[in-house]
Amino acid sequence: EIYTLSLHDALPILIGDGQVSRGSCIVKPNARKVRKLDKGRVLTGFAGSTADAVTILERLEAKLEEFPGQLRRACVAVAQDWRTNRAYQKLEAVMIVADHRETYLLSGTGDVLEPPEHGILAVGSGGDFAASAAIALLETDWDAERIARKAMTIAADLCVYTNHNFIIELLDTNAENTLPKETSETQPKTTEEEVEKPQLKQNE
Repeated sequence: EIYTLSLHDALPILIGDGQVSRGSCIVKPNARKVRKLDKGRVLTGFAGSTADAVTILERLEAKLEEFPGQLRRACVAVAQDWRTNRAYQKLEAVMIVADHRETYLLSGTGDVLEPPEHGILAVGSGGDFAASAAIALLETDWDAERIARKAMTIAADLCVYTNHNFIIELLDTNAENTLPKETSETQPKTTEEEVEKPQLKQNE
């Protein structure tokens, strides 16, 4: 239902459908599952329980304010809280977060996953359909937005929990210039004791 892709060193694109289901019923056809955070400098999208995802989004916003320009550090901090804090442990959601430099998938098991080499991440019941279609379309000369729309259309045609009410978010063209630069002062090294889990790992 949600996926992100970045092509040819371009800014990432995040696309999601609008369907919210409860069992076999469609509760809402036009939910907004993708949005911008941090004054338009970060994209995020979620799948799973809406209330749980909003709780994690609020936590992520707080961490982005605490660690400006340090998306990786903010994501690791959120994943740690999600896994270890009893108030968050039962939250059922999966999230994709991206800025102009990095993209991560966050989950309640403590995962902070980077995308594979092709740059595509997907979550949700229709995510595998969308990701498979997008990977195949990488062989075309299409731009990222056209690939995103076509891949989600294929997913919506196949998955009963995905509809065609798409919302696309792109980073502002000046987001790279407004994002604080990571320096040795703003991005201190994290020791093994500080982050034993979750470990940042490459999605294979």
